[in-house]
Amino acid sequence: MIKLIEDNLVQIKANISRSAQRVNRAPEEITLIAVSKTYPVPDIEKAIQLGCRDFGENRVQELIAKIEQINTLVDWHLIGHLQTNKVKYIIGKTKLIHSVDHLNLAQEIQKQSIKHNIITDILLEVNVAREISKHGLQIEEVMEYVKQIAQLSHVRVKGLMTVAPYVENPEDNRQIFRQLYDLSVDIQKQKFNNISTSILSMGMSNDYEVAIEEGATMIRIGTSIFGDRNNTYDKKQGGNL
Repeated sequence: MIKLIEDNLVQIKANISRSAQRVNRAPEEITLIAVSKTYPVPDIEKAIQLGCRDFGENRVQELIAKIEQINTLVDWHLIGHLQTNKVKYIIGKTKLIHSVDHLNLAQEIQKQSIKHNIITDILLEVNVAREISKHGLQIEEVMEYVKQIAQLSHVRVKGLMTVAPYVENPEDNRQIFRQLYDLSVDIQKQKFNNISTSILSMGMSNDYEVAIEEGATMIRIGTSIFGDRNNTYDKKQGGNL
């Protein structure tokens, strides 16, 4: 398995470099988040051995269980939908929460961050493609949410995230990524206090090269690193939250 992961990472890093160079960007501008959801801890440890330092999880329970099992200092990202009542379990444990999509959630993050005397970095999730099955703010809602979240003392917006549709041809998602980039520029022009759009989390295994060309600074890749998911991770390891 370690050989498979190593070969995959070599290929992905080469693709990142080529994609960045095509649009005169430095490959170092792009952070590779290894999406480790459902993959077992030994696979994550192999990826760490090969240089991965950022890992993304969808479920709070699984995220906490893996943090407790992995001793190496790495950066954890919560990239899946976050329920308000689960916020208290992850405050202080993540580098970045990618999936803030309503004001009540941001306010709960504020409340829990004050309790722990920390500032929590977040991204606003935008449903650019307007898919009914997915979470996220509509583009036209984002500016108003930004104005309100800017008032929160212990929450810091670092940018935007989107989950593009799965498509056979990555070019079909180019406009999705371009719209998120354009939105980030519009927000930055407003010069809100406490708001940055320096991070654009967009692009996954099937379309990350196009996302990089359109301005992604974080890409979220799972199957192209670890192989097809077989759901072998024992969710009971995390206990009940």
